[in-house]
Amino acid sequence: MNRSFALEKIQRKLRYAAVLGCAILCGHTALFSQKTQLPNIVYILADDLGYGDVSVNNPDGKIRTPNIDRLAREGMRFTDAHTTSSVCTPSRYSILTGRYPWRSRLPVGVLRGYSRTLIEEGLPTVANLLQTKSYRTGVVGKWHLGLDWVPKEAFKDSLKPENNRNNLYGILTEMKPEQIDFSKAPERGPITQGFDYSFILPASLDMPPYCYLENDRLTESLSSYTKGNKLESGYTGPFWREGLMTPSFDFYDVLPFFTRKANDFIRKQAGASNPFFLYFPMPAPHTPWVPAKEYNGSSQAGEYGDYVQEVDAAVGKVLHVLDSMGLSKNTMVVFTSDNGPYWRENFVQQFGHKAAGEFRGMKGDVFEGGHRVPLIVRYPGKVKAGTLSAVTTTLANFMSTCADLIGNHSERFETEDSYSIFPILTGKTNVIMEQPAIVNISSKGTMNIRKGPWKLVTKLGSGGFSVPVDIKPKPGEPIGQLYNLDTDIHEDHNLYNENPEKVKELMEELKKIQKAPKGKKVTR
Repeated sequence: MNRSFALEKIQRKLRYAAVLGCAILCGHTALFSQKTQLPNIVYILADDLGYGDVSVNNPDGKIRTPNIDRLAREGMRFTDAHTTSSVCTPSRYSILTGRYPWRSRLPVGVLRGYSRTLIEEGLPTVANLLQTKSYRTGVVGKWHLGLDWVPKEAFKDSLKPENNRNNLYGILTEMKPEQIDFSKAPERGPITQGFDYSFILPASLDMPPYCYLENDRLTESLSSYTKGNKLESGYTGPFWREGLMTPSFDFYDVLPFFTRKANDFIRKQAGASNPFFLYFPMPAPHTPWVPAKEYNGSSQAGEYGDYVQEVDAAVGKVLHVLDSMGLSKNTMVVFTSDNGPYWRENFVQQFGHKAAGEFRGMKGDVFEGGHRVPLIVRYPGKVKAGTLSAVTTTLANFMSTCADLIGNHSERFETEDSYSIFPILTGKTNVIMEQPAIVNISSKGTMNIRKGPWKLVTKLGSGGFSVPVDIKPKPGEPIGQLYNLDTDIHEDHNLYNENPEKVKELMEELKKIQKAPKGKKVTR
């Protein structure tokens, strides 16, 4: 009897152990399932790519983009998507923070390679948001949001508040390289702003210093120098400024190198239990236009067109890695551009290619060509393939869209200017319900507000790179611009004087958005 009891006791323990083991295993499986059900996110940001440079947007163009076109076939293509600024730095600020750039310390203009970080200390980024759900976050490419370079001992007082009015040293003008201690890692950069891994170029590929930083540390010493290239070209072709560079830096290999590093990051995440976020801000097709040899002559739009086709090939390489690693089905891929193209009217005539598509203007401008950009989102099983959206949206909406995606709506990540497009992507609505209007600022600080078909521009002229930049109105002439984009997509007919009530309505809406308290949205 005792022996039988002992045997039964042992059997009960074995059964308990088996049940416990199953529970633990099932628990781990549930945890794994919970983590992996969140999609990976790959955000590919082209630099100075126009709406009309993507062949699915402009079939009559002289550039072919089969890989970007593939994304459009497999996802949702937006026809009315906008950056929040017509130039690089402010647009990138909005993507990562969900705020309009004129709320930052640099309301107008761009940073340079020796500039200090623009993202305010303590201000959360999209990367910070995704980390709350255990995303592995990485950035590979052109940063252009500033680094807190460490000054040499003799110049450390330059950062003290009494010597640095409004904390703008390195923002309004960049730091002097001879005052920087490059042996030390910058005190703030991508790693302190939500990224677990970073491999970056500090600013644009035509701005010194020409170097890479991995996890906020230089990969080589800045012991070489370039006298610049094609300085007389008018900021086109293989143009870059003179300045410090690392010995092995190769302008023609930057885009291919970044593409390889981006794909390395993806490969390292394959098989991990946590999802990943890769922010891939390409340095192209911004100047210098330096396509690799195999792309020379591949387009009918000169060096620029060839470089765009290399950008498309880079997109294809990223998609191939996602496919080959079995990651495509659970990865949301976003493709867009930071502003419109630097494509002057003489290039339109010379090559017969409209880089901005049917829109007026180019990079820097307040006109549509300056800030209306390609935007494509592919997310298998959630975003219906081959869909087209005419919703008016901005790249600042990425923050709230990610909050919707991962289900984190905490107050910390609420911003003034970000509205989720997740319901648009999933086909639940074709309207961004809360978004009252969108606002854009040109390179010279001219603002415009868009509500429905109506677009109000606060001044005359392009406010950017197209001539005339600024027009002084004569007595009786309109002091701003008003267009109905439903009937005048090229912005040829200024209706400012004919519609004073609409001007008043939009001006009041703009002021309301400008005065929004930090973290508080203005809604419809």
